[in-house]
Amino acid sequence: MEIVVRWSAPLPAEPQFLRLLDDVEQGRFEAYRQDADKRRFLTGRVLAKTVTAERLGVPLESVKFDATCEDCGKPHGRPRIPGADLTLSISHSGDLIGLAATPAVPVGLDVETATRKADDGLIEYALSPAEAGHLAGLLPEEKAAAFFVYWTRKEAVMKATGKGLKIPLQSITFSRYDEPARLVSSGDPALDPARTRLADLKAADGYRAAIAVLTTDELSVTEEHWVP
Repeated sequence: MEIVVRWSAPLPAEPQFLRLLDDVEQGRFEAYRQDADKRRFLTGRVLAKTVTAERLGVPLESVKFDATCEDCGKPHGRPRIPGADLTLSISHSGDLIGLAATPAVPVGLDVETATRKADDGLIEYALSPAEAGHLAGLLPEEKAAAFFVYWTRKEAVMKATGKGLKIPLQSITFSRYDEPARLVSSGDPALDPARTRLADLKAADGYRAAIAVLTTDELSVTEEHWVP
């Protein structure tokens, strides 16, 4: 399965981009207090609508998403086009926003800044015993780098399942942080190693990222940096 992941820097809050937001999205945009959060949300939506318009062969201005959350009914769920053969996943961290799209197959994308710290409490919370063992003996910077390889993989598969943190992070184990990404074992039936494919991504300097797709097909991922 060939997948293109597009990365973008935050777009400016200018009329040419703001006009692409519908009323609900405008409300969400305005609800953010920080300018950086507003721009990340705006960029994610513009990027998603651009890719959707390309994939479906429709005008950009005509793309309207349904982002209704299946749990609470509020409009903060995954953006989708009902009935379309398309699944989207948006992720952002710092000054990088990413979009992955697949043909109606569950997909999850996650990106994190590489400057975050990983204390023992976070490691114990997120990693399985086998994964934590892989970090033993590493220097602090090496340990943090390795941890966030696991973290982005876990966030990606959680997004792909749509269950989020309802699946305990410790219940899933991945291949070593320095080996090709692979789901080794899962304690939740929503994640079957035989039907889960992953890839660690390059993203950009200062970031770590991963993509997960619930499929039996092997992945071929291309990363592009998008400028509107």
